[in-house]
Amino acid sequence: MAPATAAARPLVSVQSLDGDMAIDGAPAVCVSKHASHQTLAESWGTGRAVSRIPRVPGTGTHRAGQGAFGNMCRGGHMFAPTMIWCRWHRRVNTHLRRYAVASALAASSVPSLVMARGHRIETVPEFPLVLSDSVESVKKTLAAIKLLKEVGAYADAEKAKNSVQIRMHNRRYINRKGPLIVYGTEGSKIVKAFRNIPGVDVANVERLNLLKLAPGGHVGRFIIWTKSAFEKLDSVLGTFEKTSEKKKGFVLPRPRMLNADLSRIINSDEVQAVVKPVNREVRRRELKRNPLKNVSALLKLNPFVATARRMAVLAEAQRVKVKTEKLAKKRSPICPEEKAKIRAAGKGWCKTMVSDSNYAEFDKFSLWLGVTQ
Repeated sequence: MAPATAAARPLVSVQSLDGDMAIDGAPAVCVSKHASHQTLAESWGTGRAVSRIPRVPGTGTHRAGQGAFGNMCRGGHMFAPTMIWCRWHRRVNTHLRRYAVASALAASSVPSLVMARGHRIETVPEFPLVLSDSVESVKKTLAAIKLLKEVGAYADAEKAKNSVQIRMHNRRYINRKGPLIVYGTEGSKIVKAFRNIPGVDVANVERLNLLKLAPGGHVGRFIIWTKSAFEKLDSVLGTFEKTSEKKKGFVLPRPRMLNADLSRIINSDEVQAVVKPVNREVRRRELKRNPLKNVSALLKLNPFVATARRMAVLAEAQRVKVKTEKLAKKRSPICPEEKAKIRAAGKGWCKTMVSDSNYAEFDKFSLWLGVTQ
């Protein structure tokens, strides 16, 4: 069977489509537009020490005077009532849906994936489990249970039966998934025989549903095939070389690698003989240093920097020395001879200023000053 050897890619094909397909089958539901508005409630207005919410008219009953219409009132409408023109459906590409079905069928033929999903297949004689077409004539539930016990699949069905429990707030009953019975003859009586067993589903091989092959987006469901259904798989889904007869243009996806043991391929003698040897040499990259902050890097670029900085230090020391000598000379006490020289120089300067400011000998200057002799 080619679909059993197809590529099982649950992350790409199954899990991404399971949510959209489950939502797409949901019916459009909403609350009635007349809900909670089937009363002639009016507000009492202000001045009566009660809120201005509309109130039910009448007297003599508990309902009279109660608040109505508001979402905070008992019997009032809900906040943001649901509408039927919401986006209920999700479009799923036909090719992707077929791809997902092929991936789910491929995963269901791997015992490790089926056991990882939680199915009890320890007593199953072979895998995948294929029964003769005589089981399609079974029409009683008691005979169906006997059949499951004979092939070692009743443990999985019993597990699903014992897992029935009530959901929170008494919403509905839920239970685990048991085996999936796939038949090939249209109108077979096997549907009525198995439909009353909790957790056991029945599907026609020409109408395989992804929601049954991988419930919740988890691949690896335990599938029990009939002989006619198993033989029809090649015509329904096609093979690697031949397109499907039922689904136009669909060819089974090929696996990227025939041998998925990558470590074994890499470590094989054929591959190791042509690959390059391991390079044990360690080359450490030299750390780039900023010449403006690192002296050694600056000296490599300009060796004269050391001489220039040394000359600058010596020049600064000379300037400091000269300034210190000047300050010391000014702050030291003056001897009497020096004082006398300074005083004589000051008096001479004053005499010079007085003589230079005598303009009496200039007649025009005297007339300009308005001085008459």
